[in-house]
Amino acid sequence: MISIHDWFSKKKKEKALEYKAEKLDIPGDLWVKCYKCGEAIYNKDLISNLKVCTKCGYHFKLSFDERISMLAEENSFEEFDSEIRSKDFLDFKDSQQYSKRLQSAGEKSGLTEAIVSGTCRIGEHQVSIAVMDFSFMGGSMGSVVGERETRMIERAIEKRIPAVTITASGGARMQEGIMSLMQMAKTSAALSRLKACGIPHICILTDPTTGGTTASFAMLGDINIAEPGALIGFAGPRVIEQTIRQKLPPGFQRSEYLLSHGMVDIVVERSKLKDTLAKILTFYKE
Repeated sequence: MISIHDWFSKKKKEKALEYKAEKLDIPGDLWVKCYKCGEAIYNKDLISNLKVCTKCGYHFKLSFDERISMLAEENSFEEFDSEIRSKDFLDFKDSQQYSKRLQSAGEKSGLTEAIVSGTCRIGEHQVSIAVMDFSFMGGSMGSVVGERETRMIERAIEKRIPAVTITASGGARMQEGIMSLMQMAKTSAALSRLKACGIPHICILTDPTTGGTTASFAMLGDINIAEPGALIGFAGPRVIEQTIRQKLPPGFQRSEYLLSHGMVDIVVERSKLKDTLAKILTFYKE
């Protein structure tokens, strides 16, 4: 008989294997194994291909720096609101104190939160932008994520420039309880004000975008763009299958499935993302 502890340990290992791209046992980490197709990819080739597998087209996760470097014009990004930091409202502790978890996440990712906001130029267009980074606590949405996203939207209203959000999130941050869930309403209200001003919000959904982030600002773009193969949804497919006790359709909650069912407007390969975004911004400007 399997104990509860052993069952959770097994599930944790399975989840880790699902999302982790294996580094081959070669000095200097010169090669990376694509977790989807198993192809061994030379690290420099992967980077030069915008971290897209050269065999199967799987889109690896990008850091904030990599994302900005790919989309924004050189030296055009200016960060705002970096001084806003998360607090341990509930004195929350699971396997680790929340305050220590925040510190550890910052040290590992080099970020102060799961989202970075500011302004930049994309082509000839000045935009207010917020980029989520999954490496900081799984891109979870806490009070600061909601506040920075809201301020990014308010900056777009103030400067009369488009708002762009790039999502990568495991959902709401449980360590902040209701303070985290309140961000869904706050960001949605801010986007309502943006819409009333006739200013566009373009959202780029990357793998994964789930939970409370999906249930709020991630799906409230005037144009919703998804990267190929991205997992996008509220509850995860395993949870849904266990709840309804039915097998889900092939590709359920992936970008292409959502496109065919009208949940996203366009699926764009990473190499074409900047040009596509620039064309959309030009359309709104005209």
